[in-house]
This record gives sequence, C-alpha cells and structure tokens, in this order.
Amino acid sequence: MAETKEMMMRRLVYRASYTGMKETDLLLGQFAKAHLPSLSLEELHQFEALLDAGDPSIFAWVRGDEAVPEEFNNKVFDLIKDFKVKR
Repeated sequence: MAETKEMMMRRLVYRASYTGMKETDLLLGQFAKAHLPSLSLEELHQFEALLDAGDPSIFAWVRGDEAVPEEFNNKVFDLIKDFKVKR
C-alpha cells in the first residue's frame, strides 16, 4: 500500500517531535505541526532528508555554528530558520 501525503505528514510530525534531543524535538516538532500541511510532496521529502541528517547537525546548522550543506540549504531549511526566529 502506497503512503498517502496525509500519512507521510503524520509520520514526519511524530518523527520530528521525537528526534532524541529536546531542543530539536521542540523546534522541529512545532515546525512540522505548523508547516507540513502547506509543503509540497518534494518539500516533505526534503524535510525527511533533513531529519535523516541527525540532531547534532541540525541543531548546529540552525544555530549557525556550522555551515548548512548544499543538499539541505533549501526552502524547507529557510522556513525552519524563520520559524526559529519568530518563536
């Protein structure tokens, strides 16, 4: 059975909310709840790829401690950075 966009969003919200690091759990979980419904299927895949990169890397990129690799420097990551600033 193929995964629907709705199923994918639910899975990603759960995954983003339980990443392993409290800081990224809060940021990514709240971001996912607020933004995933408006993302395209391609952007959902970009978000999932970002989650695969791991908490320490994501946290360092969001804080600006490390440069964001080209493969993750996209609209989804820009939305996450903007979401962090607005919180």
